[in-house]
Amino acid sequence: MGNFLKWIGGGIGWALGGPIGAILGFALGSAIGGSSTKKKQIYTHTTEQDFKASLLVMMACVMKADGKVQRSELNVVKRFLVTNFGENGALEALQMLKKILDQPINEMEVAQQINRYMNHSAKLQLVRFLFDVAYADGHVNEAELLVIRRISAIFNISNTEFESLKAPYMKHIDVNWAYKALEIEPSASNDEIKKAYRKMAMKFHPDKVANLGEDIKKSATEKFRAVNEAYEHLKKMRNIV
Repeated sequence: MGNFLKWIGGGIGWALGGPIGAILGFALGSAIGGSSTKKKQIYTHTTEQDFKASLLVMMACVMKADGKVQRSELNVVKRFLVTNFGENGALEALQMLKKILDQPINEMEVAQQINRYMNHSAKLQLVRFLFDVAYADGHVNEAELLVIRRISAIFNISNTEFESLKAPYMKHIDVNWAYKALEIEPSASNDEIKKAYRKMAMKFHPDKVANLGEDIKKSATEKFRAVNEAYEHLKKMRNIV
């Protein structure tokens, strides 16, 4: 697990404690997290390592949604990790994920811990990653979608935001996907579409998660591209100039 610790270890903060820390500690075979008699530290921000640790545990929640984990799912996750975080550490992260999957996970407790410490932009990015994993094989299991919805609710992500994050994966079956991606109704005027695009471009700009490291910032550009794609789609459909 040496490469995994290098990928996730240095700089880890609040994820070292609480339910996430306990899960990681069990997987690593050491008591690195959970409750402690020491004075509690006060964490003022989320580090890249906190985000990655949270992502692995949340991915496990989604994968366990239907009560079984298929080898094909692990292959999908492996591709996801390599694509988003490169070869270095991705294979070790996958081995860590397998150990996490062997444990019972209290989805609500983990999500509540994340909600206490992560800002809204980071939580939106985390949920987008969960959609990436769920839709990576071309379709989504309803049980997985339900887990992502429950997690989103604990994260205080609105239904409109949830549908916006889901919309890019539905563009081949939902004629209104572009409106949902921009968080507006099909009845919106052209001026409202322009205004919504500017708002969403700011909301999902990769710089919003720059503090989480280059890997996360680079991956955040996918949602940014989805916003641009939705706007271009509506411009063409409505002849907006």
